[in-house]
Amino acid sequence: MKYAVGVDIGGTNSRVALIDEEMNIIDRVQFPTNVEDPDETLKQLAAVVKGFEASDNRELVGIGVSCPGPLDLINGIVMETPNLKGNWHHYPVAKKIEEYTGIPSYLENDANLAALAEAVVGEGKDYRFVQFLTISTGLGSGQVIDGEIYIGAHGFGHEVANVCMWQDGPQHGSLYPGGIEAISSGTAITTRALNKGLNVKHAGEVNDLAAAGNEIAKEIMDDAKKYLASFISALIAITDPEIVILGGSVALKIDGFVDEVEDLVKEQVFDVVKPYVNVRKSTLNEDSGLLGAGCLAFSKAS
Repeated sequence: MKYAVGVDIGGTNSRVALIDEEMNIIDRVQFPTNVEDPDETLKQLAAVVKGFEASDNRELVGIGVSCPGPLDLINGIVMETPNLKGNWHHYPVAKKIEEYTGIPSYLENDANLAALAEAVVGEGKDYRFVQFLTISTGLGSGQVIDGEIYIGAHGFGHEVANVCMWQDGPQHGSLYPGGIEAISSGTAITTRALNKGLNVKHAGEVNDLAAAGNEIAKEIMDDAKKYLASFISALIAITDPEIVILGGSVALKIDGFVDEVEDLVKEQVFDVVKPYVNVRKSTLNEDSGLLGAGCLAFSKAS
């Protein structure tokens, strides 16, 4: 049997998984990401890959690499990614991993690979047009059409964080004020709550306060859902996906979040479109990026 390696480089940890042709994760290793020095991180990654390769003389056909964007997907380069700093910016990740391991390597946006995993083995496996959104620390988007990731003319397709949904809206880090990530991501929800004097650690606690009747928390959660629904409605109007899959901690851990967003989407589309609105929760949880990376490596090797 042939195997692929899926890599998920995050702002806190990096995960490496050995994946078989049936898209099963056989083994996995996690270690802290050095957010300033990519070479240190990639040397650790290469050591893990060598261990996978040495065990039972496995044939590794390729390495798929999931990384937060924006990325230069044409040339396999990390651009100015907020979660990674220092020498990571403008760093040729795919080329360097290939140099360290001797195995063909391919870089892709983390949300794109999660979308690919959903389209191949997740909630979207029975559909041709699959839209995926992750609502977690940030907010990412990916679309898969007939099993192929849509990246656009320059590789920036679905880099959506700065899409302005609220004129002069909330400011969050270096994001454009009122950008969808500055409203609906878990970090943005928490930051807005803290700025308004609420003692919370994450978006789930903001939601708990909202459910208990706190008006400030309720307003923040209502905004997150309403603007996310408006954004999804726009995606539906532009690309007409058969299914919209929501992943990430906000969508997966806050009870009723996905259902409420679907109801709000239906309020904002034409009547003839309503029967086709299909917003679902991811069933792949945190493995979607790894599985998508493995799927990418297999597809490049075929």
